[in-house]
Amino acid sequence: MRAALAPGVRLLRALPRDSRYRGLTLVLTFLCYTSYHLSRKPISIVKSQLHPNCSALGPNPRNDSNSTTWCSWAPFDGDNYKELFGALDNAFLVAYAIGMFISGIFGERLPLRYYLSGGMVLSGLFTALFGLGYFWDIHVLWYFILVQVCNGLVQTTGWPSVVACVGNWFGKGKRGLIMGIWNSHTSVGNILGSLIAGVWVSSAWGLSFIVPGIIIAAVGIVCFFFLVEYPEDVGCSPPLHHMASNEEDAGGVTTNAKDPEAVMSNEGPLSISGQSTAECSDSPKEPAEEPEAISFLGALRIPGVVEFSLCLLFAKLVSYTFLYWLPLYIVNVAHFGAKEAGDLSTLFDAGGILGGIFAGLISDYTGGRATTCCVMLVIAAPMLFLYNHIGQNGIGTSIAMLIVCGALVNGPYALITTAVSADLGTHESLKGNAKALSTVTAIIDGTGSIGAALGPLLAGIISPTGWNNVFYMLIAADVLACLLLTRVVVKEVRGWCGYMVRKRGSSVQLTESVLDGK
Repeated sequence: MRAALAPGVRLLRALPRDSRYRGLTLVLTFLCYTSYHLSRKPISIVKSQLHPNCSALGPNPRNDSNSTTWCSWAPFDGDNYKELFGALDNAFLVAYAIGMFISGIFGERLPLRYYLSGGMVLSGLFTALFGLGYFWDIHVLWYFILVQVCNGLVQTTGWPSVVACVGNWFGKGKRGLIMGIWNSHTSVGNILGSLIAGVWVSSAWGLSFIVPGIIIAAVGIVCFFFLVEYPEDVGCSPPLHHMASNEEDAGGVTTNAKDPEAVMSNEGPLSISGQSTAECSDSPKEPAEEPEAISFLGALRIPGVVEFSLCLLFAKLVSYTFLYWLPLYIVNVAHFGAKEAGDLSTLFDAGGILGGIFAGLISDYTGGRATTCCVMLVIAAPMLFLYNHIGQNGIGTSIAMLIVCGALVNGPYALITTAVSADLGTHESLKGNAKALSTVTAIIDGTGSIGAALGPLLAGIISPTGWNNVFYMLIAADVLACLLLTRVVVKEVRGWCGYMVRKRGSSVQLTESVLDGK
């Protein structure tokens, strides 16, 4: 007797063909960027093993004179080990920030599939090379610095490529919500990277890098064989990025000129905004004439790019300061152990997942990306102040404050790097030329990466003067991020006011016509 068709297969057959392709794109790009963050995380886990507390391990078996650092890994066995760890972090972050501006330009001119998969294989290579330093018994700083610089450069291939690919498949209707959920790959990658690196950190820390390197390279090969860059490549219709009934403001953010629920009511979770439900044809469509890739200066002229880029600089400064310094802050202030502090700090990432989804959902409904970011940043400032002063009064308070602060800090960061970047990369002023997506994404995230490098550096300089001053710096950065969006927020509010006036006028006309008919 033949069994019935598997429920999962029946579900797949029930989905329209174009929805299956969009689902495949979301899953593949999610796995790709999860593996990018998975390969970045080991360095923060392995640091404690490069310079551990040797006195807790007993006497020096080699009877060297320096018994307090006999188990440390040279060159990180000196008193300046914190500065050397900082040099490793900044080698990666500065190279990443510089490379990001160049990466988008290459991404617009090369096939995304080749560019992304090639970058992932190279990222795997350089991640593994750092770990091979353990097995090759390398003790020179320049080797580790050089590997970090090269890894930072090749890792810039990831973000512009995955955002451009998702932006090619999804219109604006539910882009914020979809990308808010999709952006959880950052936190998922961080968590998986910590768990994988932790398996070998005490026994053979080189494997903490080699295994993630193999994983990202393997996902890159899968990406090469299965990623579809454009809907047209498989005979699907491209998404409608702009709706005729929408009003585009000068800040590059669309304000819906009709009821947001009406705009979204006919969309499935993987449907294309404003597009008919016509099925994909079985054969690819004839490719149209390739539009020219946009220049760097041309991308800067797109309304809203400069404002959102500078806003992300300060938003990412706050986020990455928490990423690198939160566990140490919890140890010093709440007096938790290192493991407990690390576990507790993951709640900030959990809050970030919720914040990204919430920001995307609200901005989709209101059509105001900048306003959503600004409101969250305004609320984040006093929350950071409260966390510093009352966040360590009890475990319950600490958990709640970490989740709230994570949501408010990472929500705008997630929205700008995903939905806003995709919106601006398909801006109405480009007249349908989608070749700006990678460049715009690279400019926005590259500017933000400058803040990511500055935040931990400033925290290291300021923290000896007291943690209060570090939080004052973070609050100031948060306020500046909000102020930089003022012009775009004003444009969005004016668009809403104009819509309300027109809606009220049409209601009055309808009432008068009804009365005249009577």
